[in-house]
Amino acid sequence: MKWFQQNRAFGTFLIGFGICALLAVALLYWRWSAWSGAKQAFDQVATERNRLTHLDPFPSDANYRKLQDYIEKYRVALDKFKETLKTAVVPAPPLAPNEFQSRLRLVTIATMDRARVNNVRLPDKFLLGFDEFATTMPATAVASLLGQELSQVQKLMNILLDAKVDSVTSLRRARLPEERGASPTPTPSPTTGRRVATVKPSGTPVPTLIERNIVDVTFKAAPSAARKVLNEISSSTGQFFIIRTLYVHNEKDKGPPREKMAGSMPAQRGQATAAQPGAAAPLNFIVGNEHIEVSATIEMLRFTF
Repeated sequence: MKWFQQNRAFGTFLIGFGICALLAVALLYWRWSAWSGAKQAFDQVATERNRLTHLDPFPSDANYRKLQDYIEKYRVALDKFKETLKTAVVPAPPLAPNEFQSRLRLVTIATMDRARVNNVRLPDKFLLGFDEFATTMPATAVASLLGQELSQVQKLMNILLDAKVDSVTSLRRARLPEERGASPTPTPSPTTGRRVATVKPSGTPVPTLIERNIVDVTFKAAPSAARKVLNEISSSTGQFFIIRTLYVHNEKDKGPPREKMAGSMPAQRGQATAAQPGAAAPLNFIVGNEHIEVSATIEMLRFTF
C-alpha cells in the first residue's frame, strides 16, 4: 500500500494497461466468434454444393409428371404466341400466275383511284414495284409469295395515301430469293439483310422462322403528314413493318436572309395599316411552312412457322 502511494503514477499506468488489455482480449474474442460462425456457415454451404455437384439424381415419377406438365404448358403458350404473330402478317393465299397478274392490275387501279381522291401524285406507269410482271407471268412456285408481298405493299401505300402526302416519288422492292431461283434452304450468312439463319453443331441448318420483304420508298409531304405516316407504319395492325433506315431532307436548305425579312416586315405592316386602320399585320412565318422529302427502307415481315 505504501509502495502504491509512493509510485502512484506507475500504478495508474498499470491499471490503465490492464483495462486496455481486457478490452483488447474481449474485442479479439468477439471477432473470432463472428469469424468462426461465418466460416462454419461457409463450410456448410460448400459441402452442400459439392454434394449436389457430384449427385447423380434419378427422376422420380412425381418429378417426371411435373416436367411433362411444364412442357405441355410451354407448348400451349408457344402455339398461342405463334397464332398471335400470324395475325400480324398479311396471309398468303394460293394463287396461280395469271391470278396474280389480274390481282396486280386490280390493286394498281385501286391505288391510282385512291391517290386521285386524296390528291397524291404517283410516278408514271406506277405498278407498286412489280413492273416486271406487267407483261410476264411469275413462276407458279413464287406466285403465292408475290401475292402476299403485293398485299403488303398495298397496305403500305394505303398508309401513305390516307395521310395525304404530296407525292410518292419512287417505290422499289427487293426481289424475293425464290424469284432468283435460290434454294429454299436458308444460307447461314445474314449479309443480305433478308434471311437470318443459324447452324446446329452437327452442321444441319436451322429452319428460318422469319422472312423479310424489303421495299425502298421515297415521298414528299408536309412534316405533319410525314409524322402521321411514320406513326401509322410503326403501329400498323395486320402487317408487321420495320423501318430499317430513314432519311429526311428539307426542301429549304437555308433560312431566309435576315435583311430580307427585316425589310419586308415594315412594308407589310404599312399595307395592313392602309387597308384597315387598327388591323394587325399578317403573320409571316419564317420557318414551319416548308415540306420535306422522306426516304425509308422498310422491312415487311412474314413468318414461316
